[in-house]
Amino acid sequence: MSRDSSPHSETGIMKEIDPARLPRHIAIIMDGNGRWAERHTLGRVLGHRKGAESVRAVVKTCRRIGIRCLTLYAFSAENWLRPEAEVSALMNLLLQYLETEVREMMDQDIRLTAIGNLDALDVSVLGKLKETIEMTAGNQGMILNLALSYGGRDEIVAAAKRMVGDAQAGKIALQEFTKELFAGYLYTSGLPDPDMLIRTGGEYRISNFLLWQMAYTEFFFTDILWPDFGESDLLKAIAEYQRRERRFGLTSDQIGKR
Repeated sequence: MSRDSSPHSETGIMKEIDPARLPRHIAIIMDGNGRWAERHTLGRVLGHRKGAESVRAVVKTCRRIGIRCLTLYAFSAENWLRPEAEVSALMNLLLQYLETEVREMMDQDIRLTAIGNLDALDVSVLGKLKETIEMTAGNQGMILNLALSYGGRDEIVAAAKRMVGDAQAGKIALQEFTKELFAGYLYTSGLPDPDMLIRTGGEYRISNFLLWQMAYTEFFFTDILWPDFGESDLLKAIAEYQRRERRFGLTSDQIGKR
């Protein structure tokens, strides 16, 4: 992907995009903040702060072009193992983001949701998160879904426990167990599965992210570090997504006859 992000180049990219075939749901692994900071001889916290600017740009672009749902892998369950000072800084950045962006969410008709083991968050962060979720609950333009203290395997185990618990309580019968029913016990219940995953930073793995939901997701990997990822990069990724044929196990001929 080129780094040309001029208005002219973005206009050209938009001409390549079919608004009728946009991904409904884009998921992003925002990787590379620390390496960006190292390249610029800055502290890791400043890298995360710079990355927050890319979050704003991507959210704004998704809302403008008509993406219905955007899930950002903001903080994984494994991230708690990072140095305490970095974890504290990340929580403070999250708190600041919620405080400063809630007005923009209201103005842009964006509904905030969150998935993960949210009870592990600091009380002040969890309180502000719940407050922002409640404030934006009536918005319908786009869903911004934050994965916080999130782990895909943890989500599946938690869903299985709830499902078994309902079975033991007589709420559902064994013969009613289906993949569709199970999906309703996941954190993402009510959201469409991601059509597209973007991972920045040059890594080629999904890092325990939305393991169940990404069975048929189109993957897009880029070497661009997250703080350098902007509007034109997102649009190029969407254009690439639209060039792919999504068959869901069928043949090309079968898809063409639909």
